[in-house]
Amino acid sequence: MKVVLAYSGGLDTSVMIKWLQEKYGAEVVTVTVDVGQKEDFGEVEHKALRLGAKKHYTIDAKEEFVRDYIFPAIMANALYEEKYPLSSALSRPLISKKLVEVALKENADTIAHGSTGKGNDQVRFETTVMSLNPKIKVLAPVREWNLSRNEELVYAKEKGIPIKIKSSPYSIDQNLWGRSIEAGVLEDPSLEPPEDAFELTVDPTKAPDNPEYVKIKFENGVPTAINNSYLDSVSLISYLNELAGKHGVGRIDHIEDRLVGIKSREVYECPAAVTLIEAHKELEKLVLTKNELMFKQLIDQTWTNLTYDGLWINPLRLDLEAFIKETQKRVYGEVKVKLFKGSVSVVSRSSPYSLYDVALSTYDSQSKFDQTLAKGFIEIWSLQTRAAYNAMKNNKLEAYVQ
Repeated sequence: MKVVLAYSGGLDTSVMIKWLQEKYGAEVVTVTVDVGQKEDFGEVEHKALRLGAKKHYTIDAKEEFVRDYIFPAIMANALYEEKYPLSSALSRPLISKKLVEVALKENADTIAHGSTGKGNDQVRFETTVMSLNPKIKVLAPVREWNLSRNEELVYAKEKGIPIKIKSSPYSIDQNLWGRSIEAGVLEDPSLEPPEDAFELTVDPTKAPDNPEYVKIKFENGVPTAINNSYLDSVSLISYLNELAGKHGVGRIDHIEDRLVGIKSREVYECPAAVTLIEAHKELEKLVLTKNELMFKQLIDQTWTNLTYDGLWINPLRLDLEAFIKETQKRVYGEVKVKLFKGSVSVVSRSSPYSLYDVALSTYDSQSKFDQTLAKGFIEIWSLQTRAAYNAMKNNKLEAYVQ
């Protein structure tokens, strides 16, 4: 049996190397996918090989992550339950894809991951892997062994697995699009998250006393330049994470409905995501029609739910993206945002495709809008409403008798 293991270097996946070897006599190949988590990948590889992995792969997928996952999420204004920018959820299908590629290269018959049976990630990994290659078996050791953390620590000590003493009581998942923080005191939703939970963002009360204005250029719905400087996709996201985080922007604290039915208190830091999605939404309002915007809200929500629910491979996502990409051909222009004390607000927007006409909107004397036309419009617009109201009133329906 040959197993490709999604390896983070943490306690769970380190224990898994030994566990897979003991329980199945498996030959283990470890894979770490770099999506911007800022790990010491050399140290991670060294640890995997020292614990008995036959081979280790470190795959730099940051550019692919932004191009094929983050940019579509921006175009879809992806905020699950109007809050969560899908930072972890977006990375799972990409990691799964890389695991399948390594499994095929190594002629492995099994893929293993470190997700628990309580969360969403087990669904995301397994649905994607089984869709991409139905012949590959999937193992979820944490779900299968059902060990407590203390039992894991005992097992690690018995097997000589080095245990890194955590300075933080939290469970962290991080990539370019954000940082999720769980466990510890955060499991009590009645308590405010302590300041030591945050890393990418400063305390908004301690953020700079002067606001900072940032110009973001969008082309075909995706950001291409910051303050007139064109940046590659990874650098742009990284720079904006640092810039917005400095002003305390991007902290998210909400009650989230997991796919498995559990309500959980989730805390995130997503400075770039919060900033870019807010800017993108405002630019869309400038260039898309009312009907497009209303319909796109439904499309965006469905796209977001599919991604959150682990259905990235589902054909409906691509169907929805065909519509989304068509609308983005006009989402071209520049948005200026103000970053200040934990908030991001759009203060200006411009586009060659703008539908805003100041000569129609202005209340000044130079307005070219003929207000006399409104009377006839209202007569026609209200015709059916007035007819229905009078019919019900004349037939003495209680709610309409005044």
